[in-house]
Amino acid sequence: MKVLAIDTANQGLGVALVEEGKVVGNYLGMASKNHSVTLMPAIDFVMKANKWSPKDLDRIVVAKGPGSYTGLRIGVTTAKTLAWTLEIDLVGVSSLAAVASNSKGYEGLIVPLFDARRLNVYTGAYKWVKGELETIIEDRHSSLENWLDCLVTQFSDETIRFVGTDAVLFEEMIKEKLPKVEFVSAGGVNEVNASSLALLGQEMEPVDSIEAFVPVYLKKVEAEEKWLEKNEETGSNYVEKITYTS
Repeated sequence: MKVLAIDTANQGLGVALVEEGKVVGNYLGMASKNHSVTLMPAIDFVMKANKWSPKDLDRIVVAKGPGSYTGLRIGVTTAKTLAWTLEIDLVGVSSLAAVASNSKGYEGLIVPLFDARRLNVYTGAYKWVKGELETIIEDRHSSLENWLDCLVTQFSDETIRFVGTDAVLFEEMIKEKLPKVEFVSAGGVNEVNASSLALLGQEMEPVDSIEAFVPVYLKKVEAEEKWLEKNEETGSNYVEKITYTS
């Protein structure tokens, strides 16, 4: 199986190629907000560098969120367009799971964490079990205080590793409640990597409907809240609408 993976969930841009579980191409762009301009050239560059053509692909894997609202829309829309045009599988992978997967071999609880502002976070809990990454607590948007209380209540006796580039921002607060937790300084462990997405996505079931697939934001943005106030009785889906009209 030949897989193209796309990550535009945060400031960096990632594109990777994986064939039968082996990473054959991996592109990581610098922090940028111009994903709409740089994504397709990055895909073209990686494909040509490895002598792949679109007709070679069997599957598209994309970071489905949480992450940057605009970045997710760009990545998901591009992935849907490619999968639909090429008539191949589309798989969406949690951005948090992708970060957690970088800690393969770690035996404790892995807690990826993205800053959601105002002492709120996007987070979840994962664990590697017999070579597979398992979701222990589903991804969520939560106040940091409530999330830490949850971990203290359920996992006080476990070894815990916090990962994600934003985790260090809250290290002092985290260690006040969980003094034995582990942080990792190696950048590669803390970042969403398109190759991690590809390796996870190659083992997952594809989406049932490419057309109906939308990003997972976990939190309504202000624009959506206002839109829902006006359209709450129509049954319309804001995320689906905004993705298709972009």
